[in-house]
Amino acid sequence: MAWLWRQRDMSPESLTAEEVQRFIRAHAGVLDRAVDSALRETPLDDISVQRLKESNYVFSGIKVFHELNEAFPSLLDEEGSPKPFERFLNDVQKVHESYNVDYLRTEYNFAHASALMAARWKKFERDGERYLLQYRTIGDDRVRRTHRMLHNITLPVTSPFWDKYFPPNGWNCRCTVVQVRKGKHPVSDEREAMNLGSQATAGKYQEMFMFNPGKRMATFPAYNAYTIRKCNSCQWRPDKMKLAADIPDNELCKACRLLQEMKRGNAGNIRRMAKPLQGRTIVRKELPGPILISGASLKEWTNQPHKHYFAKNKMLLEIENILSKADYIGAVEYHKDGDNKKDVKLSHIFECEVSGEKSWIIVREYKWGEIVLHSISASFEKIAKGIKKE
Repeated sequence: MAWLWRQRDMSPESLTAEEVQRFIRAHAGVLDRAVDSALRETPLDDISVQRLKESNYVFSGIKVFHELNEAFPSLLDEEGSPKPFERFLNDVQKVHESYNVDYLRTEYNFAHASALMAARWKKFERDGERYLLQYRTIGDDRVRRTHRMLHNITLPVTSPFWDKYFPPNGWNCRCTVVQVRKGKHPVSDEREAMNLGSQATAGKYQEMFMFNPGKRMATFPAYNAYTIRKCNSCQWRPDKMKLAADIPDNELCKACRLLQEMKRGNAGNIRRMAKPLQGRTIVRKELPGPILISGASLKEWTNQPHKHYFAKNKMLLEIENILSKADYIGAVEYHKDGDNKKDVKLSHIFECEVSGEKSWIIVREYKWGEIVLHSISASFEKIAKGIKKE
């Protein structure tokens, strides 16, 4: 919340800030522990585990986006003036408790159930049609009436029933599916089973559970408590890779797209991959000396928020080639208001492209003569004040 208190606006790109990323990953880490706990019972291959945890990350990011937007109006008092930090923190405490205590407890249980059922589904697929699958409830008085109606439904693994009504079928759902031998149990009427499944997931907040975590290899469905119904058909959902064309300007979709990129291009992984670049230099004739790639360069570049976060981070792995070809724009004494640059003589600016759009690489020249790769920005206005050609 300290980070939020310092902000004056909120956008999907806010999710790329280092403090917000730490918060998202801490939240996802709780859900990842649920996955790990579930898979101690039924192991799963590494790639599938990674996909489940990527689902946790995207879900956590969208949830944090909602939480930040809900808390953001509390920054100002009744007269529109910024609140002191202590008052702001007190006012958003209820938001914090709702999202990070009450909701998180239920979401942990759901992630645990999804991971367990995903692992079981993989086994069912491997065994093929040797067995039938049978829906089972726990059988106690806490079982929901609509879930009780699904008890003992028995169908082949290939039935479309399992695409939509494979557990968990709701928050804190404890239902399961087991294999039964053919011939020992009658096969259910598929049409009737589908109708009962539809009743079990009927209602505005229930239809979101119509998914199979093993087929999607996701802990949470694309349409969930923090997304919209269109997410179900979006080709950019966690098991797909393309944003739905009819809602490109929706802020939730922009946030989701950034999260999808970041789950594959997180700063830590890129820094580890770029480690061999540390200490190398790049020569540009416009500058009085070679450009050093330092450890600070790797950290600053990967932590820098950007519209195309993943593509920007991936560029770091090819920075020698990219910077050698980038257009030199000029130099500025200060490229960012408020930044402490008492030791910086000049910031040299190079123009490049990230995902087909212009961005600007910043190289700092220090007073003692060292020239170091610093960062990259998608906003020319922020860095172009007083620019001059050398």
